[in-house]
Order: sequence, then structure tokens, then C-alpha cells
Amino acid sequence: MDKIWLASYPQGVPSEIDISQYKSLAQLIDESFKKFADRPAFMCMDKSITFAELDAMSLKLAAWLQSKGLQKGARVAIMMPNVLQYPIAMTGIIRAGYSVVNVNPLYTPRELEHQLKDSGAEAIFILENFATTLEQVIAKTNVKHVVVASMGDLLGTLKGGIVNLVVRHVKKMVPAFSLPGSISFNSMLSSASQLSLKPVQFSMDDIAFLQYTGGTTGVSKGAMLTHRNIVANVIQADFWFQPALKKNASHEQMTMVCALPLYHIFALTVCGLMGMRLGAMNLLIPNPRDMPGFIKELMKHKVDMFPALNTLFNGLLNQPDFAKVDFSRLKVSMGGGMAMQKPVADRWAQVTGSCIYEGYGLSETSPIASANPFDATEYSGNIGLPIPSTELRILDDDGVPVPLGQSGEIAIRGPQVMAGYWNNPAETAKVMTLDGFFKTGDIGVMDERGFTKIVDRKKDMILVSGFNVFPNEIEEVVAMHPGVMECACVGVPDQHSGEAVKLYVVKKDPALTVEDLLDYCKHELTGYKKPKHIEFRSELPKTNVGKILRRQLRDEKKVD
Repeated sequence: MDKIWLASYPQGVPSEIDISQYKSLAQLIDESFKKFADRPAFMCMDKSITFAELDAMSLKLAAWLQSKGLQKGARVAIMMPNVLQYPIAMTGIIRAGYSVVNVNPLYTPRELEHQLKDSGAEAIFILENFATTLEQVIAKTNVKHVVVASMGDLLGTLKGGIVNLVVRHVKKMVPAFSLPGSISFNSMLSSASQLSLKPVQFSMDDIAFLQYTGGTTGVSKGAMLTHRNIVANVIQADFWFQPALKKNASHEQMTMVCALPLYHIFALTVCGLMGMRLGAMNLLIPNPRDMPGFIKELMKHKVDMFPALNTLFNGLLNQPDFAKVDFSRLKVSMGGGMAMQKPVADRWAQVTGSCIYEGYGLSETSPIASANPFDATEYSGNIGLPIPSTELRILDDDGVPVPLGQSGEIAIRGPQVMAGYWNNPAETAKVMTLDGFFKTGDIGVMDERGFTKIVDRKKDMILVSGFNVFPNEIEEVVAMHPGVMECACVGVPDQHSGEAVKLYVVKKDPALTVEDLLDYCKHELTGYKKPKHIEFRSELPKTNVGKILRRQLRDEKKVD
């Protein structure tokens, strides 16, 4: 079973990567700044900044941070959606020799306090819309330096002023806040104009990002992602994407849709960092939940790459104007973050002419661990092959590899696997094997060509009268019903079978009834897999990235 997947690799993709020429992530970023200086790097609300401008502004930001006396390795938080200030802050923090702590801007005060205290962050860059959350907890944290950005900061005096007026006073999106001693983003850049960056002695083992794992698994833990982890994953992804990018190569600059938030590891690595390495322009979407606004942005561009989650692909497909977008240049649609559903992938291919290639990874793997080859012509329903320099094993409960075709826990080893959880050796020991494999908690099956299919999360598995029921399978089947927009499946206690299957459904067809669905499931699913309970909802609980929160649905039942 030793690396059987290599025989299935696309032509031109190497089995191993070499990153020995890099001394840091800062070096990789610097290369892109010099190579693509004149090109636009990021665009938001019709305003773009070039690689050269990003270089200059991030150097100022880095020098400003150093001038505050922060020691090498200090943690600096960013709490922003996809706005131009995010890449400036992120690259500046890295270049100054510090670690980025990505914070979800929609966190509650309790969640923010946990992350700032746990990371020991000493400074934070925050969009003013969320400053009131910080105000409530800052006194209990180590944060001494606060930079407050506004939506209009980098949009020019006239447009920026109008945008800020609308955001603050018309849409009332900025609750009142008081953060004494804070400085505005533009004032910070101005005050740094006379400062220069002091040279930093980097090591590939330095922590580049403390990436907190979503909270879908209980208390949020900081995955320590080193410069080596991130550089490796960017190079691995670059090699993997090349066959697709070469296929329809044009001399025009590539445009990448960055609708997933950059504070999420998928967007950070694939859009932010790999986008910079490829010299692409990232089209930043601050609020992808505003689907009509999102589609209006897409209408203005010909896009080449579109990474997203199943829920985002599905949401767009259900918008009436989506089919009018020009997809003539779309080379790569990549699904990740949660299981893709075949009906969604099939409709996406039909509407855009682009197949969705599913990848797989976690915060702990920087994130990409496996992906489908880009020479595939249709959605495969699996997570593809381990990418270069990556090994994937399927383990039983004792940590022993199982034979091909049998299910077990997916474990990953490679240069992109985290150094461990921040200040949490006990949790690190639970997930790392002695020979360096990270145990993902996902159940998968590998076939004889090295392709792996995820059967489900270990803890999401439902046990009905001794039979294992995997929610992904039920959801995939129910999602094919034409009257269903979205669905989620969880196990609920049952006095006869131990657990029973409960289904939550958002209707596409208002006339859909419980009886219709029960009848449909009777034909599609074996007895013990059939939902015993069906509840219609107007929406399903999701993480801010759009992943459906089964845990929350399960917990609701405990309260009832």
C-alpha cells in the first residue's frame, strides 16, 4: 500500500517538493512583490492595490509594529473580513517576524476573549464594525496596541468618505465603541512613513500563523503553523494546480474569486498566498452572504479560479442572475471545507462549464492534504489523492493501518502538518502518532488507485440498532430531491434503536411535505438509514464560513 496513489498522479506533477531554497514565508512573499510589482494584487469594492503598493504598505506596517517594542515571535491578531487592509496586515506581521492570529470578526465577546487570552496576542488590527466586541474584553487580555480600520480607508478620499458615511450612518453597521489609545489604520501608515524595518533572523520553525480550529469541535485550539508548513503547502498547491492552469493558459493576469474569508485557512493559503505566488489578482468579497451584491461583482470580471464551499456554490446557483455571469475563462472550481454534494457539483458544471474539484484538509494541515487531479472531467465524490510529499493512511481504533477498501480514521503526514496545538501538549498528543501522522477524526476509505472517500466525521456517526449511519450519505441523497434547498442530518436518542436519524430541511419548493420526503427516502435508503424525524427550517445554523453546524442541531435536542 506504499504510496499507491503516485501511479494515479497527473502528468507533470512531482511526487515530492523541495523547499530548501526558502528560509521563510517572508522570502516567498517578497519574491512575488518583486516579480509582479506592477500588477494589481487585491481588489475590493472596485479599488485595487498593486503588488508594489502592498509591498510598501506592509513594510510600513511591519516597521510600525517593531517600533512598539514587540519581540520576535509576538502574536498579533487580525479581526477583519475580506477588505484590502487584511493582506497588508497579514504580510506586514509576517515580515516583522511576528505570528498572525486570525480572528473571526463575528465572534462573540466570550469567543474573542478566549482566543486573545489563549494566544497572548499583544496587538490587534480590527475593522471598526467589530470594535465594540473588543471593547468588552480588551481589559482581560494582553492586547496593548489597537489599530482600527474602516471600510473606506483605502478607497480614496471621496469614495472612502461616502462608503464610511453609508456604513456608519445609513446602514448603521458600526456600533458605538471606545478604545482609548487606539490608532486608525491610515494614521498608523502615515506615522510609519519615517520608520524602516529592522532585519529579522527567520527560522522555518518560527510560527507564522496561530490558526484556531473552528469551534465545531468544542473549545477552540490554536494550530501552530510554521513558516515551513505554509511555504510547503503553497508550493504543493502550486504544483497540483499547474496542469489546470497550463491547459487554458492566456497572457492575461489571472483573477481569483476570494469569497471565503481570508481568516479561514482555505482562503488564506489558496487565495491569499498561492494567489500572490501565481501573480493573480484576488477579487475580495467582504460579504458573500449578500448574494445579489456578490453576483454584481462577478459580472464585472472574467474569473479564472473559484475556491468555495458546497453551501456557497449552492447559494449562488439558486440566484436568478447567476447564469448571466461570464465563465468563459473559469479554469478551476475547487470545493473544500465540507463535503461537496453531487447535485450541487452537477448543477455547477452545467451552469459554468467548470467541473468542481474537491480537495481535503484541515487547519492543522495548512490546509491542503489531498485533492482531485485537475484532469478529471466530472465530479468524483471523493477527496482525491494525497498531494506531493504527503502520505495518507487509514487507521483502525488501535492506530493500525487497515486494508484497502476498509474504513478507518484518516491520518496525514507531510511538511504541511502543524507543529502542534499552542500551549496544549495534551491535545497535541491525542492527535499526533509517534511517527508523525496527524489523526483527523474523519472516517475514510481508500481504493486501489489511492483515491480516498470520506464516509464521515467520527463523532457525527449515528448508531442505529448497531448499524453505522453516516450523515453525509443521507444528506447527499436528500439533497437530490428537487424540492430541497439544503439539509442536515443528526442522530437523536431513541428508546428502541439507541439513536434515530433526524433530518432538518430548508425547502426549495414551498409545497414539499414531510410525507413527500419520507416516501422519497423509503425508495432511496435502506430501513435503518431512513429519517425517523423530519423538521423544516427557514435556515440551518452555519459557521461564518458556511459549514453547517450539525453539533448545534444535536445540542438543541438535548435542551428540549
